[in-house]
Amino acid sequence: MANAIIAERLGKTYGSVAAVVDLDLAVPEGTVLGLLGPNGAGKTTTVRMLTTLIIPTSGQCEVGGIDVIAHPNQVRRIIGVSGQYAAVDDYLTGYENLEMVGRLYHLGKRKARKRAKELLEQFELTDAANRPAKTYSGGMRRRLDLAGALVVQPPVIFLDEPTTGLDPRSRLGMWGVISDLVKAGSTLLLTTQYLEEADRLCDDIVVMDHGRAIAQGTAAQLKAQMGGERLAVAVSERDELGPAADVLRSVGIGEPEVDDQAREVSVPIDRGTAALVEAVRKLDAADVTPTNLEIRKPTLDDVFLTLTGQPAEEQEIGGTP
Repeated sequence: MANAIIAERLGKTYGSVAAVVDLDLAVPEGTVLGLLGPNGAGKTTTVRMLTTLIIPTSGQCEVGGIDVIAHPNQVRRIIGVSGQYAAVDDYLTGYENLEMVGRLYHLGKRKARKRAKELLEQFELTDAANRPAKTYSGGMRRRLDLAGALVVQPPVIFLDEPTTGLDPRSRLGMWGVISDLVKAGSTLLLTTQYLEEADRLCDDIVVMDHGRAIAQGTAAQLKAQMGGERLAVAVSERDELGPAADVLRSVGIGEPEVDDQAREVSVPIDRGTAALVEAVRKLDAADVTPTNLEIRKPTLDDVFLTLTGQPAEEQEIGGTP
């Protein structure tokens, strides 16, 4: 299977600040690659380089077999881009926004209007087609923005935080649209702040931190790196986290991880319910009353916390590099 997106030792610096360092990517045609990472990890900078918006400082990259640096105009003809914020004209209607994009792509008036109607129907925006975009809800604006990225049916699509700010229902709808694009043969690279989104949509995941790729694999492979089951204890008071961590250290097979914000401590275990029973006894002896105590399988949240040292809730939600 050919690779639709390739990056080799890709880098971008701003003065003394290295936003992306020696990044290697290979995205096979018809698959989805997810970029995960905390604030400032370099995800958005990577997307901007691959979509010709900024010039890399080092390395090379190709999209659709075309050198991004040498032939940016050719790359722009085969890609669709939806950024973190909906790039729609508030004073044009939904229909006019999409028609304008088609005309900018030189589709001609007739084809541009036909494509606009098709996309409005596909994204369930027909009823609002003649309303100014400034009257749209956040979810509607995101759908309209993604529709604009698909006007010319590009084979390669870049989605930077495609569902940020959407309510759960709108997010599920967007996931359905993205899945349909992949089934139709499109190649997607997306950044996301939702680990559930990456788990559900992505064929492969690259975790970035401080501009570097620190882990790569399928969701299952990344979870497997965490080992087996984990015992998690939630407490009501922060001053109980220390004693709870001491207990879990004695029943687990590794160093406990403490989430101060969630008031939770977890540790890998290898004895299943026997470790849980021992933890209950020791927590009682330490005068710690848990609000929740459970054995759980590794999640992408666990992977993210282990790799980056911070929970997923602190991930990038703005336009920082």
